[in-house]
Amino acid sequence: MIIATFNINGVNRRLPNLIEWLGERKPDVACLQELKADQKSFPVKELARAGYRAVWQGQRTWNGVAILARGVEPILTRTALPGDPSDTQARYIEAAVNSVLIASIYAPNGNPQPGPKFDYKLAWHARLHRHATELRKTGAPVVIAGDYNVAPTELDIYSTASYDDNALIQPESRAAFRKLVGRYWTDALRSKYPGERIYTFWDYKRMRWPRDAGLRLDHLLLSPPAAERLAEAGVDRDVRGRDGASDHAPAWIRLR
Repeated sequence: MIIATFNINGVNRRLPNLIEWLGERKPDVACLQELKADQKSFPVKELARAGYRAVWQGQRTWNGVAILARGVEPILTRTALPGDPSDTQARYIEAAVNSVLIASIYAPNGNPQPGPKFDYKLAWHARLHRHATELRKTGAPVVIAGDYNVAPTELDIYSTASYDDNALIQPESRAAFRKLVGRYWTDALRSKYPGERIYTFWDYKRMRWPRDAGLRLDHLLLSPPAAERLAEAGVDRDVRGRDGASDHAPAWIRLR
């Protein structure tokens, strides 16, 4: 079973790129973020023609998340992260696919920091940690996949001082990610490549893609029953170099 995550950066604008990649990788599940489309504008028919059924929580501007499943209907379980009823940003969706519980998340960026956006980022991560604990305690295989907007360590960002003030690498952001992973969750990519620089995001500015000046922001965290089944993990980084590409590349795992 292949489960992937892809910050698509505009699902309608990048639809040809998305469908091309789906045909190549053929993931059983694809978690999408940054749809930039409201609920009625999601390309459900086009994706169905490509063999994928979907659940999604749309929102204009920068948000929106979805879960695609190949040949089966995802069983929707949540459309929002619990813990703050006033939070209307579309950043979390959860569904069961082939007996695996899967969440697609788009964590807040948090810039500029310090300030309200950074406070929201940290509060959101705290809510995610609480909910992840509840999911883990079910004993089900769980995968929380998406754009966490955290580069967890220095291995997850190219050598630069230009991000020193960025919310993506602040000590508080990294501490929140470490707390989430804790003793129980497995960071799939890092577990398979413990000492390598692996990136999933390259900004459009300053020739960062040609220079391989990237960050690892997209992660797949696995509960213990899912981690026991982990066979492979990787990043389809060539997708980032194609015409009209998102500034993220898809990351994926294969579960036995």
